[in-house]
Amino acid sequence: MLIKTKAIVISALRYQEKSLIVKCFTESAGLKSYYVRDAFSSRKSSQKTVYFRPLNILEIEASHKNKGTLEYFKEVRLSQPYHTLHTDISKTTIAIFISEILHYCIKEEEANKNLYEYLETALLWLDTHEGVANFHLIVLLELSKFLGFYPDVTQCDYPFFEMAEGVFMPHATISCLSEADTALMHRLLQLKPDTSAKAFHVSERQALLKILMDYYAIHLEGFMRPKSLEVLREVFS
Repeated sequence: MLIKTKAIVISALRYQEKSLIVKCFTESAGLKSYYVRDAFSSRKSSQKTVYFRPLNILEIEASHKNKGTLEYFKEVRLSQPYHTLHTDISKTTIAIFISEILHYCIKEEEANKNLYEYLETALLWLDTHEGVANFHLIVLLELSKFLGFYPDVTQCDYPFFEMAEGVFMPHATISCLSEADTALMHRLLQLKPDTSAKAFHVSERQALLKILMDYYAIHLEGFMRPKSLEVLREVFS
């Protein structure tokens, strides 16, 4: 079946000498992996490796057999070329981190248009704004909505956040955050990208990143902490 859709690049793995296996989250078909033959060939090709940088937004025409095997691109072009995301070290680090998170979190081969639209909107915001030090924290929290474990905020005035159930509690249990860490979660839940630039000190940002990584590990079986995590911490330290 020939399909035209927008797609966000999650990863690109070199295969043998000249080829690539590219994993994309597509708007109309969910998660798909594509085989790009001779991606590193010296011959001119419409499928340039530059297309497959982490989190690039593409417009693709592809052949989908939907048999759980690798699919094939027919045509590829950049849908929304970035201006700063691949040149600003802070934004590039965030992009690599988020792409790893998506690699570990998105498993189902089915369309999720709401998630696609959220990711595209968030990435375009990242590309066009400054003051992005807390952007990855906001994305991790928002992504948990689509993954099914966004914190229950009905009792968010309670002073302790219980990690296993994702609820706020009046008294601490063994799986609760400290009162200080819960206060950080309260602040993060109220944060918007446009007002986030100076919302947290470095130590608070690092604490929140650890909390969110622990939260993901509790709620996602087999979740692995991204290899870029330490780089992210260094860039925003």
